[in-house]
Amino acid sequence: MPDPWLIHFFQRHEEDDPARPVPTINFLDGLADKVAAEIQAVLEAVAAAPPPSFSGGGKWEAMHEDMAGLYEVRVQGGGANHRLFCLLDRNAEDLGGSSIICIDGLSKPVRSAASPRDYRRVRQYADEFRKRRTVYGQPER
Repeated sequence: MPDPWLIHFFQRHEEDDPARPVPTINFLDGLADKVAAEIQAVLEAVAAAPPPSFSGGGKWEAMHEDMAGLYEVRVQGGGANHRLFCLLDRNAEDLGGSSIICIDGLSKPVRSAASPRDYRRVRQYADEFRKRRTVYGQPER
């Protein structure tokens, strides 16, 4: 059985935002406890599988087109769809080993598309992570 992957939350670098927010934590804090707990449970199941072996069952999906390279946790609750966007890094020695990096999330009405602005923000944060590799709880590089 392979070792579980680690789960990290991207934190913005001081040069990109002096407040150094953690978008995923801000997102999860705005959700109902039940929805946030379900997202966490999906993340933990993916990490334990680990990701290359995890069959998503609709709750973990690879993104496509201009979001390719990202994955999303998909949860429904409170009349909305909730998405948490993640990157996978199999060779993340700087993070302690193979890792799921939670980038940011969004909520949207059921049967509606996400805003292009939201997707641009997620891609921007993913690019920031790739460039600076800053995660919550680790010193800034």
